[in-house]
Amino acid sequence: MDEGKPDEKEPLLLLEGVRRSFGDKVVTEVLHGIDLRLDHGEFTALIGPSGSGKSTLLHLLGLLDHPTSGRIVLAGREVSGLSEEERTELRGRTLGFIFQFHHLLPEFTAEENVYMPMLAVRGREEPGMRERARKLLTAIGLADRMSYRVTDLSGGQQQRVAIARALAMSPPLVLADEPTGNLDTETGDQVFALLRRFNQEDGTAFLIVTHDPRIAERCDRVIDLVDGRVRSDRRG
Repeated sequence: MDEGKPDEKEPLLLLEGVRRSFGDKVVTEVLHGIDLRLDHGEFTALIGPSGSGKSTLLHLLGLLDHPTSGRIVLAGREVSGLSEEERTELRGRTLGFIFQFHHLLPEFTAEENVYMPMLAVRGREEPGMRERARKLLTAIGLADRMSYRVTDLSGGQQQRVAIARALAMSPPLVLADEPTGNLDTETGDQVFALLRRFNQEDGTAFLIVTHDPRIAERCDRVIDLVDGRVRSDRRG
């Protein structure tokens, strides 16, 4: 499941002069020339007030939107010239996503929710897919909940399933948008600990958008985005 991994000597993600504007007659620029480099295995928080451009930036990083100008290189590939099919393939192979609201498929079990994204990326069932799903669910402490519909799980358990889903294809980078924002403090700490564990044990890089200063201060690097510009970029 790990073929096609990018060269770890190169930046995992590189942004140069990235701008994003919206509107035709009245143009509003939301991102103003963002320069950013993420390396393999980094554990980074992205913070900033509402309206600072965090969601816009995350959509660009996730190849869900296109910059107005500038350059984005993901896993050694400049994305501007890629077709939508190529972008989808690169996204599926390189990125995992965790959201504040899990976006799980409610009619399916925990195992199926982890398994089906692999099926969607590969286009067919391959040996090891179901085993991979079960292994991940066991690793996050849900071995006894694999056959449960996700609607029968607690909020914290559902977020664990979302983590397993994000890691199913062994992506080198996971984008996490407020992954603890809808959880109580104790459950949020447990979820954060899982992310940190996969970072340390598997070398998965994480970029975590958060409003929680407790979460940010426990990351190795904190990028502060204000008014569409990187105000500070500090390492712990």
